[in-house]
Amino acid sequence: MKKGQIVEGIITKVAFPNKGIIRTEEKEIIVKDGVSGQKVRVMIQKVRKGKCEGRILEVLEKADNEIEPICPHFGNCGGCTYQNLEYEDQLKMKANQVQDLLDQVCADYTFEGIKRSPKQFVYRNKMEFSFGDEYKDGPLSLGMHKKGSFYDILTVDQCKIVDEDYGKILRCVLDEAQKLHLSYYHKLSHKGYFRHLLVRKGAKSKEILVDLVTSTQETADLNPMKDAILSLNLEGNIVGILHTENDSLADIVQNDRTEILYGRDYFEEELLGLTFKISPFSFFQTNSLGAEVLYETAREYVGTTKDKIIFDLYSGTGTIAQMLAPVAKKVIGVEIVEEAVEAAKKNAQRNGLHNCEFIAGDVLKVIDTIEEKPDLIVLDPPRDGIHPKALEKIIAYGVDHLVYISCKPTSLARDLEVLQARGYQVEKVCCVDMFPGTVHVETVALLNRKK
Repeated sequence: MKKGQIVEGIITKVAFPNKGIIRTEEKEIIVKDGVSGQKVRVMIQKVRKGKCEGRILEVLEKADNEIEPICPHFGNCGGCTYQNLEYEDQLKMKANQVQDLLDQVCADYTFEGIKRSPKQFVYRNKMEFSFGDEYKDGPLSLGMHKKGSFYDILTVDQCKIVDEDYGKILRCVLDEAQKLHLSYYHKLSHKGYFRHLLVRKGAKSKEILVDLVTSTQETADLNPMKDAILSLNLEGNIVGILHTENDSLADIVQNDRTEILYGRDYFEEELLGLTFKISPFSFFQTNSLGAEVLYETAREYVGTTKDKIIFDLYSGTGTIAQMLAPVAKKVIGVEIVEEAVEAAKKNAQRNGLHNCEFIAGDVLKVIDTIEEKPDLIVLDPPRDGIHPKALEKIIAYGVDHLVYISCKPTSLARDLEVLQARGYQVEKVCCVDMFPGTVHVETVALLNRKK
């Protein structure tokens, strides 16, 4: 096969996260964003020994189990991949993907399948929208990146993974931004004003926080935009409207300075009977109801905690630590994001938990400074997993039980291989679908130290 060659084939399997596999007489072809059973026309983009990578040009025949997606943006928007499958088929596919990965590195463990999200749609409590144009030199847009595009932005005011309040706020902010006749921030030239719109809403509290993110290259009177947002007929209650300045060259939402235009700079949410105060940039699970399923699963895997010292490493805003604190001797959380640590301390105080300690810093360095020795360790690292040196230090504690929560099963499989080589046995694993319609899945693993 050669680069640029056009071939046809049937996707026989989809490996994590979205790698469709087409088998031909010559080579195996990997394509993104297809579903098993589709017959597709593909252009070969890379040729490697034994495998090729291609791009789907056209779906010639749909899979037998494909359905019509309910979102009008599906297919053009790069946010969701599998809304064209029934939810049960999505769950089955994700469970099979994780089990296939873990079967390659684990033996004699129990795979407990996958738990569904309480909501298939309207489940997210946070959206980061980008300013841009839908096509080069087109009118101002606000929304999500088009599928496969680094630059083009699609206005997704009818997105189905959030409720209608998000769409109303997005459309209002876009309309008001267009009236100001200021440009959006261009990624290549690093010039322009409008960068992002961050909207967060509590699933239980119904509190809404709106944050407009701009550069400092222009100035604008944002009061008309604030008043327009406040005049919207929403199902939720706006508790804060913010203006954040961000002059970072990277295409990220960064807080250089934040001004409160209205209300306060946080919203509140409830999880498992605990109340959390969440700022615009605090890490908090984006599916509140799904997070309850995830943390209940983790709590079940943790088991008996009476009179035990627990380390919650990569603790974020301390959700897991606070969930375990009422039935533990002490919980120590370590998190590199200082803002999240401060939020964790305040949340624990508000929830009347006095046996939680939260430390800001890199897990690799901080655990050397902690005098207490853990009886149990809970790990919830970022997508890339645990730094190899940090993992060695965690192993050196020699605790009898580890609970590992992962948002990327390939990273989990890599770390489990090391843990097993160093004396741990994977006892059981369970998936939790926190992101219906997308390629992502959470996984919880329980490891016990071999005697």
